[in-house]
Amino acid sequence: MRTSTGARAGQYAALLAYLVFLAFPFLWLLSTAFKPPRELASLHPTWIPENPTLDNFRQAFDEQPLLHAALNSLVAALGAAVIAVLIATPMAYVMARRRGRLTRAATGWVVVSQAFPFVLLIIPLFLVLKNLRLINSVPGLVMVYVVWSLPFALWMLAGYVRAVPAELEEAAAVDGAGRLRTLVSVTAPLLAPGIVATALFAFITAWNEFFFALVLLKTPEKQTLPVVLTHFIGAEGVADLGPLAAAAFLATLPSLVVFALIQRRITGGMLAGAVKS
Repeated sequence: MRTSTGARAGQYAALLAYLVFLAFPFLWLLSTAFKPPRELASLHPTWIPENPTLDNFRQAFDEQPLLHAALNSLVAALGAAVIAVLIATPMAYVMARRRGRLTRAATGWVVVSQAFPFVLLIIPLFLVLKNLRLINSVPGLVMVYVVWSLPFALWMLAGYVRAVPAELEEAAAVDGAGRLRTLVSVTAPLLAPGIVATALFAFITAWNEFFFALVLLKTPEKQTLPVVLTHFIGAEGVADLGPLAAAAFLATLPSLVVFALIQRRITGGMLAGAVKS
């Protein structure tokens, strides 16, 4: 009994330490966003601002077009999430239900492609977008985000499809439903938690992505929020810390809000994808 209690206490302590580790950057960012310049330059920083101010937020909006950049990020992230899910759902269904060398090779390629670095992909993607005249455009960036998030979306959704009993699809086939009708009317509703989780992954990945947006978007009116945040850093590498912290804090809010709204469905989808009937 003592051993079990001690092990449980150790687990709770480890979990608490992990939560503190995850929350520290966000809490420090929040504290910095409300500090006046005098406290930011202090040699003895404090957690709670002594004289909290909103000047950093006003200055951030005055210096950079944050709302327009946020709109660009939202369009790119939503577009990538929707298109990736629409493409990945039928492909994941085929990968999960069809058994053979081709599907095994496709599954292996999906896993291996996750190890590709950004630098390896940016040159061929840049050339393709150049031929399509989509350089320096949000639709071109959406295409890149779809390509980047699609392998992991396929891998996630294939696991959810395998968790759906095949007997349901066989019953639908006996009733005369074809493959497409079975996928739309029987399998897709049961995949809703997995589809939501996959869409959230694609959305957050695109919302926070920086490298592709930096390379492909040149004009300021087309740039996304992560790229605009770099404008708060001067040519000599000196950051305008207060406005930068305020803008970065605002940039993290959409991901947190979306996750908070649908976290129950994500949890249910993860459990459904982890259990094989």
